[in-house]
Amino acid sequence: MEAHTRLIQFFSVLLLLFVFSDIFIYKSLAESVTPEEAKQLRDEVREMLYHAFDGYMNHAFPRDELKPLSCEGEDTLGGYALTLIDSLDTLALLGDRERFTSSVEWIGKNLRFDINKTVSVFETTIRILGGLLSAHLIASDYATGMRVPSYDDELLHLAEDLARRLLPAFDTPTGIPFGSVNLLHGVDEKESKITSTAGGGTLTLEFGVLSRLTNDPIFEQVTKNAVRGLWARRSKINLVGAHIDVFTGEWTQKDAGIGTSIDSFYEYLLKAYLLFGDEEYLFIFKEAYAAAMHYLYNDPWYVEVNMNSAALVWPLFNSLQAFWPGLQVLAGDIDPAIRTHTAFFSVWKRYGFTPEGFNLATLTVQHGQKSYPLRPELIESTYWLYKATRNPRYLDAGRDMLASLQYGARCTCGYCHISDVEFHTQEDHMESFFLAETVKYLWLLFDLAVGPDNLVENGPYKYIFSTEGHLLPATPQISLVRDHCLYFGSYCRNSNRRQESHTLDISPDFQETNGSRFYASPGVSSFLSHSSFHKSTSASGLIKGLCPGLTHGQKFGLSYVASTDTPLEDESSNQRETTITQSHAVVVVSSPDADHSQLDAQNDHVTDQEPRENQGATHQDTKSDLGSIDLAEER
Repeated sequence: MEAHTRLIQFFSVLLLLFVFSDIFIYKSLAESVTPEEAKQLRDEVREMLYHAFDGYMNHAFPRDELKPLSCEGEDTLGGYALTLIDSLDTLALLGDRERFTSSVEWIGKNLRFDINKTVSVFETTIRILGGLLSAHLIASDYATGMRVPSYDDELLHLAEDLARRLLPAFDTPTGIPFGSVNLLHGVDEKESKITSTAGGGTLTLEFGVLSRLTNDPIFEQVTKNAVRGLWARRSKINLVGAHIDVFTGEWTQKDAGIGTSIDSFYEYLLKAYLLFGDEEYLFIFKEAYAAAMHYLYNDPWYVEVNMNSAALVWPLFNSLQAFWPGLQVLAGDIDPAIRTHTAFFSVWKRYGFTPEGFNLATLTVQHGQKSYPLRPELIESTYWLYKATRNPRYLDAGRDMLASLQYGARCTCGYCHISDVEFHTQEDHMESFFLAETVKYLWLLFDLAVGPDNLVENGPYKYIFSTEGHLLPATPQISLVRDHCLYFGSYCRNSNRRQESHTLDISPDFQETNGSRFYASPGVSSFLSHSSFHKSTSASGLIKGLCPGLTHGQKFGLSYVASTDTPLEDESSNQRETTITQSHAVVVVSSPDADHSQLDAQNDHVTDQEPRENQGATHQDTKSDLGSIDLAEER
């Protein structure tokens, strides 16, 4: 164990030397972005967007994605104009009324989902369903300034039809969905029963918004049950693995991290609370975040460990981790976000891009993970940190990242994947998320520096960004922030109370529910207090068994499901010191009175098992592009 600890300390020293040597060189050479240059950079990003968008429309539409070197199209998801749907709210954000209107009208008239295609539940949800919902909310609302006069809810109807075709994937014993589903026939009998944590736990925003817009709770119910199914099978130290069997609930890959296959699970816990005001998600996020910071954080990096024992598995930075500093901004945990962003950006500075994997032990690109598929995560976190701090170093970083894309990835009809970051080799593919996220966050960064005038910064609502970068507004219809009293799954075994309707008076700064209190982080409290619709007025909600003594876990029915293969579980306390021993307290804290201990079958509560209809199944690995952060609000 001592040898292992010395090895970790040695890695840490090397990493500090690596990071700070790059920072010193960067600081000595970089000149801060002036306001005039910020305007020029914003205009350059706009031109970049249209180079890629027009390339897609001229050479690939209506196929899914553009091959920017050969100037052709390819179908990569379902063959239904993926890049156009993914780009809709980006067009609206830039105020392009002509292209936004014509795109909405074309999709409303031509798009259909009754096709014999097997698609990823995760990718289809975040790219297609999210794109349709975001565009619907913009096109149907006069307050956005982008309302389409001819629009008659066509995108909402398409979104509902699509979501119902995805529902069969959730028909599993655990509630965790299969990874794939056929849009015409449901789940294939040979479909894999293994899915990723991110794939099963990153559906709540899109399905939840759809339930609020259609007044049909089934969409929100199945995705909440999926989150519960995953969290109930966490390890005793509150970590989740990367892949799980949706039938047995057994973890098939027990590596815990914040990157590949897990990343957006954490993201959507906090964002679902911020958008819907559902305290259950906040409770889970606090527990999950605290465990991640305790076991995975090796300041300023994050590693992967065994979910049961916390033993080190991989000292690896992977590019999907780069969303994390942005998420920390939303949680109000700024200091570690700054340090981690600095470390991640040092990798970009070394290669001009972030490789899919960077080995923290050898300080080299991980073998087989040399590519950069135009990912947005580091740019996204740069935007959020600039928004929170207004430190010009993040504009400098944005300028460098823009230059890398322009000189390394720009090609004939769009922007190319980089297949090898060491040699900047181009590959003939452009993911739809390049327009949905990468360009969007770059434009927002520089527009914020110029003096913003866009939907996100100056619009009628606060916006949450989905993991695909789609804009989801915190309207009263969607963000029922005051309905914290809706407890799904809690009850009083000895109570004779019947379910009653109660009137609550909840202030923006403090909520007390069922005998326990919570205090929001700076990000959360700021969001609540600035919501225009959040006033101290009465709101009614159905309380399911008013039990003053319930803990958070009992209230939400979050029981712990012990795994049957737990030989390593008992090692967690003994081996804690063999892993990264950095401990970091979560900013969002609950009342000291709350008992957050693990629950067993003897507790007086039951898990709420809402009936699920029209469900089936499928599998797919999580998107290798995740991580959009949320909440358009200055801190």
